[in-house]
Amino acid sequence: MSRTAIVIGGSGLTGHELLLALLRDEDYSTVKVLVRKPLELQHPKLRQLTLSFGDENALRNALQGDVVLCCIGTTIKKAGSRAAFREVDRDIPIRCGTIAHQNGVPQFVLMSSVGAHPGSSNFYLRTKGEAEAGLQAIGFSSLSILRPSFLLGKRKEARFGEKVVELFTPLMRLLCRGAWRKYRPVKAETVAGAMLVMAKRAQPGMHIVEGFDD
Repeated sequence: MSRTAIVIGGSGLTGHELLLALLRDEDYSTVKVLVRKPLELQHPKLRQLTLSFGDENALRNALQGDVVLCCIGTTIKKAGSRAAFREVDRDIPIRCGTIAHQNGVPQFVLMSSVGAHPGSSNFYLRTKGEAEAGLQAIGFSSLSILRPSFLLGKRKEARFGEKVVELFTPLMRLLCRGAWRKYRPVKAETVAGAMLVMAKRAQPGMHIVEGFDD
């Protein structure tokens, strides 16, 4: 099998793990990653496409393949404002999804967040939910939405809150059982692997994945 995967958000924690998984997978002959700045990663199958996510012509040329896998995301602190956060976490996935669908790409896999809902009173979860709703409205043959809780892994920059969560992760894993299982912290590598599984299954319709086992 020779497929082309398109990754959005390849510079992040989960995106990096996803790229490595795709590059190892023999089902994919080409892995395209859309980036603002080149990544320090080289591989014969990897094509880095440097562009602005506001440039629809560049996106139209880039978003051609078999499946789009999107794990782009930021924080309000890093983005600088709520409007800038919405651009990254909501508008870019919907814009890329719309153009990819117009290009005939049949499948989209999105990393969202546990608790995401367009009607949420929480700004972060509402934005994630709006991104999900926007992608659902596009009409992909196959749409997979993964909703992990807190992501574990080695990040480029240390964050105090994340260090605290990591400290209590063993306790949270013990307490988050049954209906609460979806709130357990999960390794970014595990989520990336689940995204790859959904991409390879390419099941028709929409599928939501919550709760992950490392």
